[in-house]
Amino acid sequence: MDLRTLQLFVFVAELGSFTRAGEELGYSQPTVSFQIRQLEQELGVPLFDRIGRSVSLTAAGRKALDYAQHICRLSQEMVLGAVGSGEPQGQVRIAMADSLCSPLVAAGFADFRRQFPGVTVHITTAGTGELFRLLDHNQADIVCTLDSHIYDAAYTIAAEERIGVHFIASSRHPLAQCDAVSLQQLLAQPLLLTEKGMSYRRLLDEALAQRSLAAAPVLELGRTELLCELTAQGAGISFLPDHVTYVAQQQGKIVRLRVPELDIAVWRQLLYRQDKWMSPPICAVLEHLRRLAPLCAEAQ
Repeated sequence: MDLRTLQLFVFVAELGSFTRAGEELGYSQPTVSFQIRQLEQELGVPLFDRIGRSVSLTAAGRKALDYAQHICRLSQEMVLGAVGSGEPQGQVRIAMADSLCSPLVAAGFADFRRQFPGVTVHITTAGTGELFRLLDHNQADIVCTLDSHIYDAAYTIAAEERIGVHFIASSRHPLAQCDAVSLQQLLAQPLLLTEKGMSYRRLLDEALAQRSLAAAPVLELGRTELLCELTAQGAGISFLPDHVTYVAQQQGKIVRLRVPELDIAVWRQLLYRQDKWMSPPICAVLEHLRRLAPLCAEAQ
């Protein structure tokens, strides 16, 4: 059984396409189809259901994928061990919510680079829908979400934590002195919010809609750190995760407002596809992000 054929099988399974797998590995579509047919003949079972232009794993294919991924992982570990260093090498693609970049990446990236100099990281920031589109099309290896709790049998949750999200105001703002603030009071203020439809902003809009209310922000911006800074300057009220506002709060620049009418559950989750081949570089990045997540929770 040829290792390259097993690697090709893994790519087809992860990408869900003979054509895209061939493009990734430099094979023509007929070559991919021929090699997969040979593998099926050798194993004596169909690995894929072929319906039109789409392909999906059969039950036997899902079992075979587990073995193939394990063999490919062992092969890579053998190569790394043979060259002497045994260190993971390669690129890992992470897709994440913009506000998670600082707490999950910048805080520990220098240490990660010292430990794994052969691993490079490519980060894409996007909304939740786009994150999972990238993951499902194998354009991202890992996603870090900041949204409602996500559970799907197709994904493995590597780590998760419910996080705090609050309305914030400048410490000099009149509402900063209130023990509790009503939604009507908040909505009468200039609002500085992230883009409509994006993670916790979407959850806020949904919670308001249930009460027949709506936010009318004077500024919509994806840069959460800048929103926090503008709020500290007194430009308006914002709604941000606690890990974004922690430093400004500790410095006394902003306060978190207590809004008894609103309790929005926001989760930070680290996920990857169950059928994904978790190579040594991906495993190294995943473990690094797992270690950082509790530190971010403590900062809240």
